[in-house]
This record gives sequence, C-alpha cells and structure tokens, in this order.
Amino acid sequence: MFCDHVDISQAFVQGDLLPGVGFNGKVYISPPPGFTEDDGYIYQLRRPLCGMPSAARAWHATMSAYLKTQGCALVGFERSMWCVTTNGNTILVAAHIDDFIIACADRATLDAFRQGLLARFDGTYEGDVHTYLRDVTVSLPSHP
Repeated sequence: MFCDHVDISQAFVQGDLLPGVGFNGKVYISPPPGFTEDDGYIYQLRRPLCGMPSAARAWHATMSAYLKTQGCALVGFERSMWCVTTNGNTILVAAHIDDFIIACADRATLDAFRQGLLARFDGTYEGDVHTYLRDVTVSLPSHP
C-alpha cells in the first residue's frame, strides 16, 4: 500500500465548539492582553482555543464527523482508525491528534482522499511514510 503523512496545522482551533460547552453552548472570554477595548467588552468564541479543556474533544468530534461524511467507518473499537472503500479501493486512515497516515493500494484514490482532507482542514502533505514506529529500548527496573 502507498502511505502518506498529513499534518493538520493548529488542529484544535479548526474544531467546532461542542454543543453544551460553556454557558448555554456559548463560550465567552475577556479581551486578550494588549487589546485596547474597555474592560466591559467580552468576546464570544466561534472556535475552541488551545488550552481549553474541551479543545481536543472538539477537534476529534469535528474530524470524526468529516470522515463519516466521506463514508469512513471506525475499525473495530479503535477511535482513531477508519476505513472506507472508494472506487473498489480500500483506504485506511489512522490519526494521532493532528497527524494522519492514509494508506491505499491505488495512488490516485489515495491522492484524491488526501486532497479532500486538506481542502477541509488547513494542513500540509508531509510526503510518503517511510518509518512510522522505530525500535525503542526501554530499561525496566529489576525486581529484588
């Protein structure tokens, strides 16, 4: 299979706010330092901010909803692995926060899926995946 790496830029702020988060589903903040507005002004957020407790969950929900619109289904119980068959070709999508590995036996199908993902979310194509996991030596404490 061909394997491509896609990195989504500032993924958390590309998520949609979750319903029910904040006050009646709305999140308000005071002006950031350096802004000259009166202290009486507040801002209503349209997107999550990095550091918000719900930002990662909002990103995952937004990304998952997009993948479902593309026909993707979760693989087993794993919440970060999807699969879809397009034009008779199976596409596997693995996500780790804002990094995706997309695999398919047909290069044209893989390219079309990747381009759709990057049309929806701002990110970069990092090229072919040559190494994903490397051998790691771990020293465990010895038992007496």
